[in-house]
Amino acid sequence: MIENAVIIGAGNLATQLALALTEKGVLVKQIFSRNLDSARELAEKTGADFTNDLSTLLPASDLYVIAIKDSAIQEVLENILLDETKLIVHTAGSVPMNILDGFSGNYGVFYPLQTFSKNRKIDFSDIPICIEANHPANLMKLQELADKLSGSVHQIDSDDRKTLHLAALFANNFVNHFYSIGEILLQNKKLNFDLLKPLIRETAEKIEFLPPLDAQTGPAKRNDQTIINAHLKMLHDQPELQKIYRLMSESIFQFQQNQNHDLL
Repeated sequence: MIENAVIIGAGNLATQLALALTEKGVLVKQIFSRNLDSARELAEKTGADFTNDLSTLLPASDLYVIAIKDSAIQEVLENILLDETKLIVHTAGSVPMNILDGFSGNYGVFYPLQTFSKNRKIDFSDIPICIEANHPANLMKLQELADKLSGSVHQIDSDDRKTLHLAALFANNFVNHFYSIGEILLQNKKLNFDLLKPLIRETAEKIEFLPPLDAQTGPAKRNDQTIINAHLKMLHDQPELQKIYRLMSESIFQFQQNQNHDLL
């Protein structure tokens, strides 16, 4: 059983994971961050030691969690000085598990599928946690740990996890970018973004009961060219937004056409 952990990272995910583990009685022994102030800040919240030197990682921990940006994982691994029997996991959606091969004989992935912010506390209880390990015994340890945090734990391999991460980008990151576009359009007319929030909530809530294709509404679904052209005209001085609007409208209509064809 995993009773304690070292967290390598102090960003959004690392912060929320360290706090969640601490709440569930898992001792966070140490926080590493290149930025010593960030490491200290998170350590103070969890009662952990902290460092900005990988060579000073505590050697006697049940688990080492690499929760940093994807592009930095390889560099961190190359500078970790740990016994090769230690269990090491990363938390990345699109990085294969085997990046850890050669740095330890025990490794895996612990990927919570959620958007995280440092200063917004989050309830892990219904967050899907995707786990993978190089050995059944390690998988069992990660399963037990994940079960402490969430009621939604899934054994998903690296290839399927990459697809899940891609889908999450469309469903979250890209959608949030559209919120930003909507906010800018409203600000240009001195209108408040709060006007859109009930619509955003209802759209999110509908997919609890309807498949997204069935929940789709709007002029693109109806192929209402009068409205579409009017909107494109409004964006005449913003060609990049015109391009996005046109592409999204065409995609929505095509999805609807494909669905209707499948029903014939």
